[in-house]
Amino acid sequence: MLSPKRTTFRRHHRGHLRGKASRGNTMVFGDYGLQALEPCWITARQIEAGRRVLTRYVRRTGKLWIRIFPDKPITLRPAGTRMGSGKGYPEYWVAVVHPGKVIYELTGLSEPLAKQALKIASYKMPIKTKFLKKEDK
Repeated sequence: MLSPKRTTFRRHHRGHLRGKASRGNTMVFGDYGLQALEPCWITARQIEAGRRVLTRYVRRTGKLWIRIFPDKPITLRPAGTRMGSGKGYPEYWVAVVHPGKVIYELTGLSEPLAKQALKIASYKMPIKTKFLKKEDK
């Protein structure tokens, strides 16, 4: 699973999910892509589940790019602890995704195959997504 090797700070604030993606909202590498339509946190496990589906479905015919990276730590307190005594420990990592962000890109395969592969990968995502072609903006 994806996670940063090291970070400046161990714990982050939660932040806001307002606005649309201004970066990473166009296709750069591949011919087909999967674009987010809703704001959310996508966990490293969900990204990995989508990656495994895509690599298994397209076999060795295509190339895959993952355009998001989970760099935000989510902390949890142990069950049964009392109030106070600081913030919890980092439990898992998420990628902050705004509407319009391209999540995966594929190249080197036919359109029906890419469409079906990205459809299966979209079932692993916690949000609504859209299939993109290179001609689409």
